[in-house]
Amino acid sequence: MKKHILAVDDNITNLKQVGAILSGKYEFSLCKSGEDAVAFCERQTPDLVLLDVEMPGMDGFETLASFKANPSMSGVPVFFLTGNVDTETEIRALESGAMDFIRKPANRDILVHRIELHLELRNYQTNLEKTLKDLEDSIAISFADLIESKDSHTGIHVLRTGKYVDILGRELLARGMFERDLSEDSLALMVRGAPFHDIGKIGVSDVILLKPGPLTEEEHDEVKKHPMIGARVLDNIYKRTPGHHYLKYASLMAQCHHERYDGKGYPRGLSGMEIPFCGRLIAVANVYDACITERIYRPPLSSEEARAIIRQGKGADFDPDIVDVFESITEKLDEIEVDMTEGALKYEP
Repeated sequence: MKKHILAVDDNITNLKQVGAILSGKYEFSLCKSGEDAVAFCERQTPDLVLLDVEMPGMDGFETLASFKANPSMSGVPVFFLTGNVDTETEIRALESGAMDFIRKPANRDILVHRIELHLELRNYQTNLEKTLKDLEDSIAISFADLIESKDSHTGIHVLRTGKYVDILGRELLARGMFERDLSEDSLALMVRGAPFHDIGKIGVSDVILLKPGPLTEEEHDEVKKHPMIGARVLDNIYKRTPGHHYLKYASLMAQCHHERYDGKGYPRGLSGMEIPFCGRLIAVANVYDACITERIYRPPLSSEEARAIIRQGKGADFDPDIVDVFESITEKLDEIEVDMTEGALKYEP
């Protein structure tokens, strides 16, 4: 598939020249103003932009600043094309975030070479980011397997809970709810962080986790330490790798997945909006899956029984708005239950 180049220039002659250079090798679109270019990029994301500097209305610098405010334009290379050859303009262009600076009229060979160079660089960066993400997700699966070695049902539980967070979060997004806390980007980070929510069970004795009968008060107190253990572990990892922001959400979900909306949960007794949104979200997903998962001390509950428990906890255990949306998507959650029970441990957010 040909790469798509957007050229922006108020001079029709210049646009035609650039179009002739790009024709046949690339798909391309032409805009006569910065305003048109910004509107175009809100509808469609090009692979690279050739942008004039001096234009009436929105000049090149203002246009580039507007591109930066558009999340879909993140990482899209922008070249400044201009007849202005002074050093001050060139420095300002590069400092503003332009990837390259080409003087007009553009030389065909130089322009095509620069375009190819930056497209290859972007492709390399995209592949590298995917490789790192795949590696990080593999680590998440390894953590789940490690926990499963202590509790034979927890591995599948943590992975399936991540799927529930994804489905429930997307429905909340579609309804425009929790706009201050929820976006496509933040949900993606929450989904990646969700499999870590029970990692603190590494610090709980196997004797307690595998006990077939009721726990004593002392044993229950030991189990209640796992949210803070998990949060500390994940915080330490995040401090060493601060660019991996999903670990911040992972830490919050590990710490808060047993908090209750009425303030009677643990470890900190937070209530209502004091509980981070990601904690309120995973609390519903976690309890639902815990109910339908077989435990050493009881058989699994039916999905109907699990839904009834979530409804009973509305406003007490759980955020009532999240419960309302949860009740509308239970069929989708049941599909995930079947898929992951019948399949291998897979995690593909």
